[in-house]
Amino acid sequence: MSSENAQIRIIASMPLSEDWGKLTKYTFDYRRHDGEWQRQTREVYDRGNGAVILLYNISKRSVILTRQFRLPLFVNQHHGFLLEAAAGLLDELEPEERIRHEAEEETGYRLEKVQKVFAAWMSPGSVSEKLHFFIAQYDDSKRVGNGGGVIEEGEDIEVVEMDFASALAAIRTGDIADGKTIMLLQHLALEGIL
Repeated sequence: MSSENAQIRIIASMPLSEDWGKLTKYTFDYRRHDGEWQRQTREVYDRGNGAVILLYNISKRSVILTRQFRLPLFVNQHHGFLLEAAAGLLDELEPEERIRHEAEEETGYRLEKVQKVFAAWMSPGSVSEKLHFFIAQYDDSKRVGNGGGVIEEGEDIEVVEMDFASALAAIRTGDIADGKTIMLLQHLALEGIL
């Protein structure tokens, strides 16, 4: 990241927290469209970049999702349990390598072939994370374990196989409310894959 360009000048950065991720307060000057410079401050949460994968089965017209507890939802008046596609932080691995590991850890499926479909910034107003999106076909022969995540990392993940039509309906009812999962389900629908 360059600290200065023709429109932005970083003036100062102050670490606020370095626990599960890094929270930093930035002071910067921003040159507005009218040419005037304006001093601003923002907090940026950096937890690293990640990858997400949606497993699908054409013959069964189904997808594999996970359900796990998410504290930020719970403290925002939600029961906290979220249906979502398997995902994880890159932890210095290439996205494709990381998502293969995550898929096996979380869902129990070992995947030889995964397809990257796009990358996106998920909450660019405050979070620096870039997320790499993948899809992959699954069938029973690829199941090598129960999934469930890594206990030492605090994961307690339920593996959920869901009919594709039911998954799309769950978006409308709010039972699937995770942005990355909605994006991948809609990708499958838009591409006519399922």
